[in-house]
Amino acid sequence: MAQQLIQLDQEKLSCSICLDLLKDPVTIPCGHSYCMDCIKNCWDEKETHSCPQCRQTFTPRPVLVKNMILGELVEDLKKAEHSTASSDHAYAGPGDVACDFCSERKLKASKSCLMCMASYCEHHLQPHYNIAPLKKHKLIKATSKLQENICPHHDEVMKIFCRTDQQCICYLCLMDEHKDHDTVSAAAERAEKQKELETNRQNVQQRIQNREKDVKVLQEQVEAINLSADKAFRECDKAFKNLISLIEKKSSEVKQKIRSKQNAEQNRVKELQEKIEQEIRDLRRRDTELQQLSLTEDHLHFLNNYSSLSHLRASTNVPTYNKLTLQYFEDVTAAVSQARDKVKALLSDEWPQTSFSMTKADVLLPQGEPKTRGEFLKYFCQITLDVDTAYTHLSLSDSNRKVTLMSRNQSYPSHPDRFFERWQVLSREGLTGRCYWEVKCNGTVGVAVAYKDIGRRGTREECGFGWNDKSWSLRCSNNGYEFKHNNISTSISRPLSSRIGVYLDHSAGTLSFYSITETMNLLHRVLTRFTQPLHAGFWLPQSAGDTAELLEFFNT
Repeated sequence: MAQQLIQLDQEKLSCSICLDLLKDPVTIPCGHSYCMDCIKNCWDEKETHSCPQCRQTFTPRPVLVKNMILGELVEDLKKAEHSTASSDHAYAGPGDVACDFCSERKLKASKSCLMCMASYCEHHLQPHYNIAPLKKHKLIKATSKLQENICPHHDEVMKIFCRTDQQCICYLCLMDEHKDHDTVSAAAERAEKQKELETNRQNVQQRIQNREKDVKVLQEQVEAINLSADKAFRECDKAFKNLISLIEKKSSEVKQKIRSKQNAEQNRVKELQEKIEQEIRDLRRRDTELQQLSLTEDHLHFLNNYSSLSHLRASTNVPTYNKLTLQYFEDVTAAVSQARDKVKALLSDEWPQTSFSMTKADVLLPQGEPKTRGEFLKYFCQITLDVDTAYTHLSLSDSNRKVTLMSRNQSYPSHPDRFFERWQVLSREGLTGRCYWEVKCNGTVGVAVAYKDIGRRGTREECGFGWNDKSWSLRCSNNGYEFKHNNISTSISRPLSSRIGVYLDHSAGTLSFYSITETMNLLHRVLTRFTQPLHAGFWLPQSAGDTAELLEFFNT
């Protein structure tokens, strides 16, 4: 009704020009009202001054004065709209928890009562604040999940926890199918679990602190790497520049020597050439004189000059053309080529031996493997077994932390992750970083880790723990220990223990198995490079009744 009144008032108090609520309302002589700015702008654009609704014309142009009553009505309407909007906001909408006691349109619930199993708005919640018996009820933030606390079989509140079956039950369940089970009140079990939760939180917080320290160390490592790389860059750049400068200097010296020798040889050859050419000119002149002497008819003149003209000077010592060589600078070329080959060989052969042999291990955290059991337990991780991977003769119990080999098939549904032929099971969690867990073995048990994509069907080389490159397995029995990976076995002679500790440092590529007596006894350590997260696993190949149990932290 209020909304209808508001809608009606809005229509009456709206300007027909801008179609919005009146702003500074004015009433013109014909009785119609408009926003002051709207009617002013309308009249400013026209020569005549008429009403936009009834078309009545006014001469002269009327003086506009704000209508105070209409202005107050508009303000009251705005306040009413705001109040209605606030009231609507208190109503329950999609996704809200509605009050169970509102009879008409339901308001939002602010609290839920775990005793009444109902949700209340602020109005209907008042008895829980004012009536003494109701004050003892447990109120929580309004939730739509109260129905989860009702027993689906007896429609009663479940206030009891069955430890045998690890589930909440009602008092009628306690008298029926849960008779003789280990039961406590839900509050008592909550208190117990709360202690475990606090312990787990402490473990998580400790691991967070450890990982934050690891991150800090890695950041320092990155800074050290960058500083070292920058220093190496500068020094190498300087060394290569010096080397280039030396080569350029040697190149200049060799070129200068070549040009110097070239000039010296050219001068020597030109000097010899000039002597020969002079000798040729002398010989031609002597030939002319001899020719003239041969033509003289005076015998006395011939005889007197013949002796002086017939005597020739020794010829210039010049090798004949066929003995000249053009290989003046081959020794220089050979020397430079030899130097080039030596430098090339030096760079090619020696270069791999430089400091570029840095491996992944050089940037790992500078922290060794823990020594004492207390140090190992700092990296303890909670692990549960995945029932969807368990072979059909393996039974899981104790919150999926214990596996037992049974003589009969278990009623497991078909699942693509289930081992079809191998008597094995994998953990639900994928493990990275540094992790530690302990296993209690009874009988013959294979304690293993494997990649998630290990085969589920096929030969033991494809699916068996330790028979391929996707898994690592330690077989524990009364006869001793045997480690297997990629179908390569290693027998181990160490003190026998029913408790095995497994330590994984995924980033460092370390996997270690320990037998736990009064001390930590290393059985086998793997150093490799893990390419995927690892899953803990068990293999029970021997006798029905053999078990493997992942131990809880507070049990150690």
